[in-house]
Amino acid sequence: MVKVWKHGAYLLGGSELIAEDGDHEARLAKALGRCPDKKEAAKNTMAYGILAAHNTSGDMDRLQIRFDKLTSHDITFVGIIQTARASGLERFPVPYVLTNCHNSLCAVGGTINEDDHMFGLTCAKKYGGVYVPPHQAVIHQYAREMLAGCGQMILGSDSHTRYGALGTMAMGEGGPELVKQLLNKTYDINMPGVIGIYLTGKPEKGVGPQDVALAIIGAVFANGYVNNKVMEFVGPGVAGLSADFRIGVDVMTTETTCLSSIWTTDEKIREFYEIHGREEDYKELAPGPVAYYDGIVEVDLSTVKPMIAMPFHPSNTYTIEEVNANLKDVLADVEARAKVSLGGAVEFSLADKVRDGAFYVEQGIIAGCAGGGFENICDAADILNGASIGNGAFTLSVYPASMPVYMELIKNGAAAKILETGAVMKTAFCGPCFGAGDTPANNAFSIRHSTRNFPNREGSKLQSGQIASVALMDARSIAATAVNKGRLTPATDLDVDYTKPKYYFDKGIYEKRVFDSKGKADPSVEIQLGPNIKDWPEMSALTENLLLKVVSEIHDPVTTTDELIPSGETSSYRSNPLGLAEFTLSRKDPAYVGRAKEVQAAERARMSGAALGAEAQAAMEAACGSFEAADRENTGIGSTIFAVKPGDGSAREQAASCQKVLGGWANIANGYATKRYRSNLINWGMLPFLVDEGELPFQNGDWLFIPGIRRAVEEKKTEIPAYVTGDGMREITLKLGQLTDDERQIILDGCLINYYRANR
Repeated sequence: MVKVWKHGAYLLGGSELIAEDGDHEARLAKALGRCPDKKEAAKNTMAYGILAAHNTSGDMDRLQIRFDKLTSHDITFVGIIQTARASGLERFPVPYVLTNCHNSLCAVGGTINEDDHMFGLTCAKKYGGVYVPPHQAVIHQYAREMLAGCGQMILGSDSHTRYGALGTMAMGEGGPELVKQLLNKTYDINMPGVIGIYLTGKPEKGVGPQDVALAIIGAVFANGYVNNKVMEFVGPGVAGLSADFRIGVDVMTTETTCLSSIWTTDEKIREFYEIHGREEDYKELAPGPVAYYDGIVEVDLSTVKPMIAMPFHPSNTYTIEEVNANLKDVLADVEARAKVSLGGAVEFSLADKVRDGAFYVEQGIIAGCAGGGFENICDAADILNGASIGNGAFTLSVYPASMPVYMELIKNGAAAKILETGAVMKTAFCGPCFGAGDTPANNAFSIRHSTRNFPNREGSKLQSGQIASVALMDARSIAATAVNKGRLTPATDLDVDYTKPKYYFDKGIYEKRVFDSKGKADPSVEIQLGPNIKDWPEMSALTENLLLKVVSEIHDPVTTTDELIPSGETSSYRSNPLGLAEFTLSRKDPAYVGRAKEVQAAERARMSGAALGAEAQAAMEAACGSFEAADRENTGIGSTIFAVKPGDGSAREQAASCQKVLGGWANIANGYATKRYRSNLINWGMLPFLVDEGELPFQNGDWLFIPGIRRAVEEKKTEIPAYVTGDGMREITLKLGQLTDDERQIILDGCLINYYRANR
């Protein structure tokens, strides 16, 4: 299905690949009559051209990007705008869309969610933005319908900000990166590598975009092949895919940990823009005559089978056929992985899902930016037509991704086909993707055409002794499973006449309900602040020396942002930094908050001149006794955590900011899963330390003394000597990795807010 090349490659004429191996120069010369310059050929990728058009630095190795548009949802926009206001925001300098698709239900926290919505509406009026009310559209569907444009760039505060299929390079980042754009600053990165995703063939009937996406994720996630690179979709197989199919693959590129994505565009994408009344936003995109790629992922679409990503990660992929044929072995592997992911907190077994040799699930969900598209739901409706999901434990819920999609499903009869089965249809909502809607029963198994299946992301709570699990599948195979009342079934097992109805987009509902300032700010508008909306607490600048206590130690191969700060049950509190911080690491290390607060109390005592407490005092005396230049006045006290590779998954900045408001000053890791998590740490003034893989030179509960850390950051040092205080001041080495000048200054100032205040 998927082949990952060991070498870079040249793409000739958009179709012929020549691998960069021992004799590639001769083959290039034969094909072209010359051997192209590699650096020049690298400039012929679509990604290079778009980045060059948006780069303001004059140096294509060190990019400073200004985006065309911004977008956020109601879990993130309050914190972003509050940060920007504290930093001097006067108006939105580019179109900024505030959608309300995460905290759409007011089931927790009383008025909190709707208070956030009213904050968003009044800010859109005051600063000149766009406000999309709850249930109208999920963030990414609205962006596809109303924002994307070929050759443009969009930055969103949601990790699945991906519109590459529509010719738009889009990136999902933590809130502070959007704050920079709102303050007319830039997004600073080194020129990323570009990986060609070379498509051939045509999908088999019944195979959908999630199947293709999972096949790719399974091939590239673990080896980091596309990590922080741009995935560029090319090759003859692109032309055979509809716009909706491409979109369905593209949105899942986030789960590969790539930076962004871009696709060639053609008449099918032109038609998409025509349907949405925005033909002027279309232009043809294609690589140049000779383009060089840093790597190639070759996908033969005709060989892709219906796929399933078993718990607890989108990269834990199998064909559904494999799972059904090897149930005992596959389930044993999932249960073994669960012991690592869940840390033995609860018992986890899938044995009860097997009946008469078949695997049965309790729930199906088709939803959100990945599953809620028109074509996915129409194909599912054709599979379900005339069937019944039964009156047993199995349930099926379908969430169209926008109200225009929902209206068209009603008009063409697809909604009726679905509802007649006993399934339910609901309005646009991201809840099933992050645990705020359709939470299964304890020990239940859910199959979902959504984006992620991390532990407890479906809404169960380890701390309450609960565990449910999610597998990712395509809408078509979910519908096929529903026809068989929960028996795991690939869509290719059913002979279905897919009607493929034409889509008609009606933006009338948006014209009636969406507030669009047309870019005009109204400073007279007063922002509506609910009682839960709190300002960020004051954060101090980096001290000359640091005394850090390790308050959590995580040895999972990868730690997700869901495990750093839970998703569903915390969503209503994300406008309240201190309230939200109470949930930090609650699923992974429930003792973390108490330990961090103890260290924070010592720092507050240091600053006020009070007694530190016996443990902190002993560590301070050991540090100051060993270094004459260190004293209580210039040695800050804070906490840190160790995780092997933290930050996979969501872009949410709160995974870092919650640690910061509890007194965290650093993370220590063998590596960071995503650029966006590392950026979040830096933007909240936290040091992104690295230690070499192998035996950890400290353990949970140790105090680490880092003398001269402020000067080391100022002097751009990458290796920092530190000392474990309880072991005779044993020296260890911490590494900082590459930091831009601005990133160093943000860390020195203590956080992005302080940095902008200092430079206002």
